[in-house]
Amino acid sequence: MKTSVLFVCTHNSARSQMAEGLLNHHYGDRYEAFSAGTEQTRVHPLAIEAMARAGIDISGHESKIVDRFGDRLFDVVVTVCDLARATCPFVPAKVKRLHWSLEDPSAATGTQEQQLARFEQIRDEIRRRIEEEFGG
Repeated sequence: MKTSVLFVCTHNSARSQMAEGLLNHHYGDRYEAFSAGTEQTRVHPLAIEAMARAGIDISGHESKIVDRFGDRLFDVVVTVCDLARATCPFVPAKVKRLHWSLEDPSAATGTQEQQLARFEQIRDEIRRRIEEEFGG
């Protein structure tokens, strides 16, 4: 049975979406990853592009709110931004909870390529953390 992991961010548009895609792609034999937000928006096009450049297709993902998962219990809940950590709904004590304070690449300014480069940097940071936490 696979370990279920929920990545939570504020808008479920970039960091949590990339984390879901990365964990499922690299460790899908052992983990089943999902993502959600405290607010529902859309998957950011630059998150989709940054993942595509890494060979992972998240173009079919959609932004979801945490409530969508109802009473489902996850084995691990990872908040990937400070606001989500502060507003994340109650997580039962038996659930492993992690927090990764990652900058929001959606706040990047500059040209399209400069903004995309920021998404790629955050993607690579998420990949590093996933390898450390789940790769062993």
